[in-house]
Amino acid sequence: MNPRFELLAFDWDGTLFDSTACIVKSIQAAAREFGLPEVPTERARHVIGLGLEPALQIAVPELPREQYRELANAYRRHYFASVHEVTLFEGVPELLHELAGRGHRLAVATGKSRRGLDEALRQVGLQDLFEATRTADETASKPNPQMLHELMDELGVPAHATLMIGDTTHDLQLAANAGTAALAVGFGAHGHEELQSLRPLGLVHDVPALAHWLRTHG
Repeated sequence: MNPRFELLAFDWDGTLFDSTACIVKSIQAAAREFGLPEVPTERARHVIGLGLEPALQIAVPELPREQYRELANAYRRHYFASVHEVTLFEGVPELLHELAGRGHRLAVATGKSRRGLDEALRQVGLQDLFEATRTADETASKPNPQMLHELMDELGVPAHATLMIGDTTHDLQLAANAGTAALAVGFGAHGHEELQSLRPLGLVHDVPALAHWLRTHG
Protein backbone atom coordinates (compact mmCIF):
# COMPACT_ATOMS: atom_id res chain seq x y z
CA MET A 1 0.00 0.00 0.00
CA ASN A 2 1.33 3.45 -0.90
CA PRO A 3 1.77 5.79 2.06
CA ARG A 4 -0.81 8.56 2.53
CA PHE A 5 2.01 11.08 2.77
CA GLU A 6 4.74 10.53 0.21
CA LEU A 7 6.98 13.26 1.65
CA LEU A 8 7.71 13.58 5.37
CA ALA A 9 9.48 16.87 6.09
CA PHE A 10 11.02 16.90 9.56
CA ASP A 11 12.17 19.81 11.61
CA TRP A 12 15.56 19.05 13.19
CA ASP A 13 16.12 20.66 16.62
CA GLY A 14 13.68 19.40 19.23
CA THR A 15 12.02 17.02 16.76
CA LEU A 16 14.77 14.56 15.79
CA PHE A 17 17.75 16.03 17.65
CA ASP A 18 17.57 16.54 21.43
CA SER A 19 19.16 19.99 21.28
CA THR A 20 16.62 22.31 22.92
CA ALA A 21 18.58 22.73 26.16
CA CYS A 22 21.85 23.28 24.28
CA ILE A 23 20.29 26.03 22.14
CA VAL A 24 18.74 27.77 25.15
CA LYS A 25 22.00 27.73 27.11
CA SER A 26 23.92 29.02 24.09
CA ILE A 27 21.53 31.95 23.65
CA GLN A 28 21.81 32.77 27.34
CA ALA A 29 25.61 32.52 27.33
CA ALA A 30 25.92 34.74 24.26
CA ALA A 31 23.73 37.41 25.87
CA ARG A 32 25.87 37.33 29.02
CA GLU A 33 28.96 38.04 26.89
CA PHE A 34 27.32 41.32 25.90
CA GLY A 35 26.50 42.20 29.50
CA LEU A 36 22.76 41.83 28.90
CA PRO A 37 20.11 40.61 31.36
CA GLU A 38 19.62 36.85 31.61
CA VAL A 39 17.39 35.65 28.78
CA PRO A 40 14.36 33.85 30.25
CA THR A 41 14.36 30.16 29.35
CA GLU A 42 10.82 30.25 27.96
CA ARG A 43 11.67 33.15 25.65
CA ALA A 44 14.77 31.35 24.39
CA ARG A 45 12.77 28.17 23.82
CA HIS A 46 10.09 30.05 21.91
CA VAL A 47 12.47 31.27 19.17
CA ILE A 48 13.90 27.83 18.40
CA GLY A 49 13.16 26.99 14.78
CA LEU A 50 13.55 30.51 13.43
CA GLY A 51 16.61 31.67 11.53
CA LEU A 52 19.41 32.65 13.93
CA GLU A 53 19.41 36.43 13.64
CA PRO A 54 15.59 36.77 13.64
CA ALA A 55 15.52 34.45 16.65
CA LEU A 56 18.09 36.50 18.54
CA GLN A 57 16.24 39.74 17.81
CA ILE A 58 13.23 38.29 19.63
CA ALA A 59 15.14 36.51 22.39
CA VAL A 60 17.49 39.44 23.12
CA PRO A 61 15.50 42.58 22.20
CA GLU A 62 17.73 44.93 24.22
CA LEU A 63 20.61 44.85 21.73
CA PRO A 64 21.10 47.52 19.03
CA ARG A 65 20.26 46.05 15.62
CA GLU A 66 23.77 46.46 14.24
CA GLN A 67 25.17 44.14 16.93
CA TYR A 68 23.05 41.06 16.18
CA ARG A 69 25.61 39.64 13.78
CA GLU A 70 28.22 39.74 16.56
CA LEU A 71 25.74 38.15 18.96
CA ALA A 72 25.06 35.41 16.40
CA ASN A 73 28.79 34.70 16.21
CA ALA A 74 28.95 34.44 20.00
CA TYR A 75 25.98 32.05 19.96
CA ARG A 76 27.69 29.85 17.36
CA ARG A 77 30.85 29.63 19.49
CA HIS A 78 28.89 28.42 22.50
CA TYR A 79 26.69 26.06 20.49
CA PHE A 80 29.46 24.35 18.57
CA ALA A 81 31.50 24.00 21.77
CA SER A 82 28.82 21.81 23.34
CA VAL A 83 26.72 20.32 20.52
CA HIS A 84 28.96 17.22 20.39
CA GLU A 85 27.29 16.21 23.67
CA VAL A 86 23.84 16.24 22.02
CA THR A 87 22.34 13.31 20.15
CA LEU A 88 19.17 12.10 18.50
CA PHE A 89 16.13 11.27 20.59
CA GLU A 90 16.11 7.57 21.42
CA GLY A 91 14.47 5.56 18.67
CA VAL A 92 14.83 8.17 15.92
CA PRO A 93 17.35 6.28 13.71
CA GLU A 94 15.22 3.14 13.74
CA LEU A 95 12.09 5.14 12.95
CA LEU A 96 13.67 6.97 10.01
CA HIS A 97 14.97 3.72 8.50
CA GLU A 98 11.52 2.16 8.92
CA LEU A 99 9.83 5.11 7.21
CA ALA A 100 12.25 5.04 4.28
CA GLY A 101 11.71 1.29 3.97
CA ARG A 102 7.95 1.84 3.79
CA GLY A 103 8.33 4.13 0.80
CA HIS A 104 8.23 7.56 2.41
CA ARG A 105 10.59 10.21 1.08
CA LEU A 106 12.34 12.06 3.89
CA ALA A 107 13.45 15.68 4.06
CA VAL A 108 14.58 18.23 6.64
CA ALA A 109 13.22 21.78 6.97
CA THR A 110 15.15 23.55 9.71
CA GLY A 111 15.99 26.92 11.17
CA LYS A 112 19.61 25.80 11.51
CA SER A 113 22.38 27.05 9.28
CA ARG A 114 23.70 24.86 6.47
CA ARG A 115 26.93 24.38 8.40
CA GLY A 116 25.02 23.43 11.55
CA LEU A 117 22.77 20.92 9.83
CA ASP A 118 25.57 19.31 7.81
CA GLU A 119 27.69 18.89 10.95
CA ALA A 120 24.75 17.42 12.86
CA LEU A 121 23.94 14.97 10.06
CA ARG A 122 27.57 13.84 9.95
CA GLN A 123 27.64 13.54 13.73
CA VAL A 124 24.69 11.13 13.77
CA GLY A 125 25.38 9.43 10.43
CA LEU A 126 22.08 10.22 8.73
CA GLN A 127 23.31 12.05 5.62
CA ASP A 128 22.07 9.37 3.24
CA LEU A 129 18.52 9.05 4.63
CA PHE A 130 17.25 12.48 3.59
CA GLU A 131 16.63 13.15 -0.08
CA ALA A 132 16.58 16.93 0.37
CA THR A 133 17.22 19.48 3.11
CA ARG A 134 16.70 23.21 3.55
CA THR A 135 18.20 25.56 6.13
CA ALA A 136 17.24 29.07 7.16
CA ASP A 137 20.41 30.68 5.78
CA GLU A 138 19.78 29.44 2.23
CA THR A 139 16.07 30.26 1.96
CA ALA A 140 13.41 32.19 3.89
CA SER A 141 13.09 31.51 7.62
CA LYS A 142 10.01 29.82 9.05
CA PRO A 143 7.09 30.39 8.95
CA ASN A 144 7.55 31.73 5.41
CA PRO A 145 6.45 28.79 3.19
CA GLN A 146 9.39 29.06 0.77
CA MET A 147 11.44 26.41 2.57
CA LEU A 148 8.72 23.79 2.26
CA HIS A 149 7.76 24.85 -1.26
CA GLU A 150 11.37 24.36 -2.36
CA LEU A 151 11.49 20.86 -0.89
CA MET A 152 8.24 19.86 -2.57
CA ASP A 153 9.38 21.31 -5.90
CA GLU A 154 12.78 19.58 -5.71
CA LEU A 155 11.23 16.19 -5.00
CA GLY A 156 8.17 16.62 -7.20
CA VAL A 157 5.67 15.98 -4.40
CA PRO A 158 2.42 17.99 -4.15
CA ALA A 159 1.25 19.67 -0.97
CA HIS A 160 -1.57 17.18 -0.35
CA ALA A 161 1.00 14.36 -0.19
CA THR A 162 3.36 16.21 2.18
CA LEU A 163 3.41 16.14 5.99
CA MET A 164 5.44 18.61 8.06
CA ILE A 165 6.53 17.25 11.45
CA GLY A 166 7.84 19.62 14.10
CA ASP A 167 7.95 20.68 17.73
CA THR A 168 7.19 24.40 17.41
CA THR A 169 4.39 26.66 16.31
CA HIS A 170 6.82 27.96 13.67
CA ASP A 171 6.80 24.49 12.07
CA LEU A 172 3.03 24.23 12.17
CA GLN A 173 2.55 27.71 10.76
CA LEU A 174 5.07 26.88 8.03
CA ALA A 175 2.91 23.92 7.04
CA ALA A 176 -0.27 25.99 7.09
CA ASN A 177 1.34 28.68 4.93
CA ALA A 178 2.62 26.06 2.47
CA GLY A 179 -0.73 24.27 2.24
CA THR A 180 0.43 20.98 3.77
CA ALA A 181 -0.71 18.89 6.72
CA ALA A 182 1.24 19.06 9.99
CA LEU A 183 1.96 16.76 12.92
CA ALA A 184 3.15 18.21 16.23
CA VAL A 185 5.62 16.55 18.58
CA GLY A 186 5.26 17.56 22.20
CA PHE A 187 8.73 16.69 23.47
CA GLY A 188 10.59 19.69 22.05
CA ALA A 189 10.59 23.45 22.50
CA HIS A 190 6.95 24.57 22.55
CA GLY A 191 4.16 23.67 24.94
CA HIS A 192 1.20 21.48 24.14
CA GLU A 193 -1.41 24.25 24.30
CA GLU A 194 0.59 26.41 21.89
CA LEU A 195 0.89 23.52 19.46
CA GLN A 196 -2.75 22.49 19.71
CA SER A 197 -3.85 26.07 18.98
CA LEU A 198 -2.69 25.60 15.38
CA ARG A 199 -4.78 22.43 14.94
CA PRO A 200 -2.24 19.88 13.74
CA LEU A 201 -3.47 16.47 12.63
CA GLY A 202 -2.12 15.07 15.87
CA LEU A 203 0.14 15.76 18.86
CA VAL A 204 2.49 12.99 19.96
CA HIS A 205 4.41 12.94 23.22
CA ASP A 206 7.41 10.70 22.52
CA VAL A 207 9.17 8.90 19.69
CA PRO A 208 7.25 5.60 20.10
CA ALA A 209 3.99 7.57 19.83
CA LEU A 210 5.35 9.34 16.73
CA ALA A 211 6.19 5.98 15.18
CA HIS A 212 2.72 4.62 15.98
CA TRP A 213 0.98 7.67 14.53
CA LEU A 214 2.95 7.47 11.30
CA ARG A 215 2.30 3.73 10.95
CA THR A 216 -1.41 4.28 11.49
CA HIS A 217 -2.04 7.58 9.69
CA GLY A 218 1.05 8.22 7.53
